[in-house]
Amino acid sequence: MAKYLVLIYGDEQKWDARTAEEEQANTEGHEAFRAAAGASVLGGHELESTTATTSLRADATGRLMVIDGPFAETKEVLGGYYVLEASDLDQAISLAGKLPEVHAGHSGVEIRPIREHD
Repeated sequence: MAKYLVLIYGDEQKWDARTAEEEQANTEGHEAFRAAAGASVLGGHELESTTATTSLRADATGRLMVIDGPFAETKEVLGGYYVLEASDLDQAISLAGKLPEVHAGHSGVEIRPIREHD
């Protein structure tokens, strides 16, 4: 069995502007995904807003720079993730395709294989 990181991206302003009903529908969509995926879900979390992000980078001298916010200036931000165990990429795609963000007009899902090290 392989492991896959499923990254959920979207427009943070649109996520923040959801109505209570839209938020409930999204929550129910994730509950349905977790129920369908069952033991294939090894973990996952929703992330706090990018306003709570701290990024690290070293300058040319090797001095650590602490930066508020994400590196990228983009509308689409990482909003959450799941770690899945699947027999192959096709199964990972089938499972991740059930996430509500796949079907929202402003968001999407990236599936990346996890490289295991001994």
